Amino acid sequence: MAVTAESRLETLQVYKLLQCVRQEDTTQITKLCTQGIPMLINYRDPRDGECALHLAAQSNNEGMMKFLLKLGAFPNVQDFKGRTPLMKAADYGHDKTVEILAKTGADTTVRDSEGKDVLFYCLSTATKRHQRCLDIVLAHGANVNNVTESGKPVLIMACESAAENETMCLMLLEKGADPNALNTLTGRSALCEACSSGNVKVIKALLQKGANPNILDKKQHSALHFAAQMGALDAVKSLAAYGADCSNMDADGNNALHFAAEGGFGMICKYLAQRGANPKQKNSDGFTPRLLAREKSFKEAGKELRKAERVFAKYSKPGMKNPNDPSLLSLYDWTFERSERIREILMRSVMSQEEVEDPMKGNFVTRQVFDNIMNQLQAPIPDDMRKRLHDVHDKDRKGVVEIDEFLSGKKYISKTCLMSAFEGKKKKGKKGKKGGKKGKKGKFKIPVPICTEKDGPRRADGGPPHRYVERQILWTDTNRFNRDHPPRHPLQDDSAWYLQIPEKQYMNITDAARHGDIETLKRAFETGTEVDTRDKYFKTPLMAACAEGDIELTNYLLSAGASVEARDNFKWTPLHHACHSGQLDVVKALMLAGSDGNAITWNGATPLMRAIESCKPDVVKYLLDCNVSVTVENKKEKTAVDVARDWADGEVYRLVKEKFDAAPKPKKDKKGKRKSPGPPKPLTIPPIPQGHLTAPGTATGENDHQGEGDAIKNQENQQPPQVEQVSAALSPRGTTDFKDLAPLKKKKNSVLDVAEEFTSGTQSKENEITFTPRKTWTEQKTTQDLLNAKQEKRIRFGHEVDFDDFEKPLKKNITARVKEFQDKN
Repeated sequence: MAVTAESRLETLQVYKLLQCVRQEDTTQITKLCTQGIPMLINYRDPRDGECALHLAAQSNNEGMMKFLLKLGAFPNVQDFKGRTPLMKAADYGHDKTVEILAKTGADTTVRDSEGKDVLFYCLSTATKRHQRCLDIVLAHGANVNNVTESGKPVLIMACESAAENETMCLMLLEKGADPNALNTLTGRSALCEACSSGNVKVIKALLQKGANPNILDKKQHSALHFAAQMGALDAVKSLAAYGADCSNMDADGNNALHFAAEGGFGMICKYLAQRGANPKQKNSDGFTPRLLAREKSFKEAGKELRKAERVFAKYSKPGMKNPNDPSLLSLYDWTFERSERIREILMRSVMSQEEVEDPMKGNFVTRQVFDNIMNQLQAPIPDDMRKRLHDVHDKDRKGVVEIDEFLSGKKYISKTCLMSAFEGKKKKGKKGKKGGKKGKKGKFKIPVPICTEKDGPRRADGGPPHRYVERQILWTDTNRFNRDHPPRHPLQDDSAWYLQIPEKQYMNITDAARHGDIETLKRAFETGTEVDTRDKYFKTPLMAACAEGDIELTNYLLSAGASVEARDNFKWTPLHHACHSGQLDVVKALMLAGSDGNAITWNGATPLMRAIESCKPDVVKYLLDCNVSVTVENKKEKTAVDVARDWADGEVYRLVKEKFDAAPKPKKDKKGKRKSPGPPKPLTIPPIPQGHLTAPGTATGENDHQGEGDAIKNQENQQPPQVEQVSAALSPRGTTDFKDLAPLKKKKNSVLDVAEEFTSGTQSKENEITFTPRKTWTEQKTTQDLLNAKQEKRIRFGHEVDFDDFEKPLKKNITARVKEFQDKN
């Protein structure tokens, strides 16, 4: 049995053994097991309860598995969650490891703390390897009717994803799984879950194994409700063939027709109405199926339901008889579902041509043979309908029944109820007009897909593409160090020697920028990732930082060389995203870095229009002071004034209107159309007050007139200003100061010198012996830094930023406009 390490000696030896298993050091493992504490091979680590066999099974190391089992490893050892090595291997789809453990006597009926056995782990993912794992454990006696502590059978879990786990569901049924298994938490049966996933093959297999189609869950939903909701017409047909009640209603008064109408499935509405569903049934909200279809604008479903209501009203009158008897419809559905089997049985007793009185085309059987076979198959033929069947199939009173005529159903039900009526009509091509003239073509829209970029090749080391960067995680002994008490030098933090190295985590580079993870970005840039690396939608980290209004990260990326002219899949520049965020300092930083204030997007929008949509007067005024164009029209032929009229408040509209009235109007051509405007005037960057980013030639605390002179000089030369490049590394803590940073004076051979040499790996002397630590401290913001950042965020975005319903300027403006419109109406 497994023992958990408790003493310090046991803990150290267990961690050493686990480390040797990862490194595949068999010599050291043998030494530890023979000279260490007794039965070390089955000791569990005190954190997760994993043994050496768990690690080998998880890494799919077949050689190590066999080696550990020879040393006496217990194959049924469980971790703190009750998981065995067999469950670990099955969860990852390691079929070879599962086979080794099964052959060495691993118990396939062991359950974890949640009541799951190995079958649940085989069903975790729908791959061929997991399918082989399932086949192996089923061959070694796994319990196909196991139920978890929460009351979910294994067949229910398989049927929940039957669309992907089709083969696994069929394997469980073949091994004897209960087709009427119920989830005690929801009351749903396996058939309900299979109908919810829409896999017809699994549904038919369950029905053939004896699943009851009329089992109701706790909300009174039946399998037919889920099949109608999914739009699975074949599943609805199979359920009706096995006796599903089409008139069942759930707790809200909805029958199967309501679910089909809400999804717009016209053929299912037609089928259910013919099979007994009430088209005039109202649910608890007072809606009939046709009203639901009309509300969702489903014309086909509404048309079929309108017909169904007329037929229902007609035959509901006293004395009116429906020519399509419900019992005959049930017989037809039952026959159609089993047509191949019925044909095969009837063909064994077919009459020869000599036995038939008059030679006729077809395959005939006598009435007596027909009745006997139908009784053997338990066909739903009422006694009062048997004579009617004989009469319609044997009008000449010869005592025979033609097999194909009976299976087609044309003799005893109308044509509209046959399965061929639900296949849909084929559209015929329209003929051209005489004289070769073609009719007028109607307007049509060509769907334009969103431009996205493929992931591209993986890295040379097998990692994900370069757009995914390694997330920097602080792993240290939290009992010794934290963000407020970091190690004083790299040698002090020796936790890498006794803590398990965490698995690498990768995240999209724009996600790192969106969450302000500067450490991850810095490490990515240091390891060769380009600063303008794009994600799937061609967005760069600078665009993500500008969209979030993160001035600290924006300054860092600009100092790292991020391009302000990059464009995403909709041709947005970082300035467009910054104007949507509504943060003036971010917009100023981009303009000082040389961003084009008149950049045009795919739909012709300018940064000014984006700022107007966010309804931020300070940003709009700054852009107008920069002399951006207000006469540019987008693809909807709207200028900035038109956008301000639709989106902005009075203050923003007044600013834009005054600038627009003062701007020269574009001339018109002879036809009265506006000529295309010429190139926009050069931008003018307003003087920068003290404390903000400095343009070339200006410095904080110097004469402000020098900044104004530089701005005028830039306007005359028609060259965009550039941000001063700071050579010092930017600190992620607090707001970055772009003053010239004086180098820190250090004494020779000081602690700072030694720490820098340890982390960089350099030597100050030729014969000096250096030591590189196994890990270095990941820079962390202190608690006070986090509080200061939170307070600064409140100042920038308002106190609402602390609440879940916080809305950024654009969304806040949209909400205000919608509310204003609703109040008017």
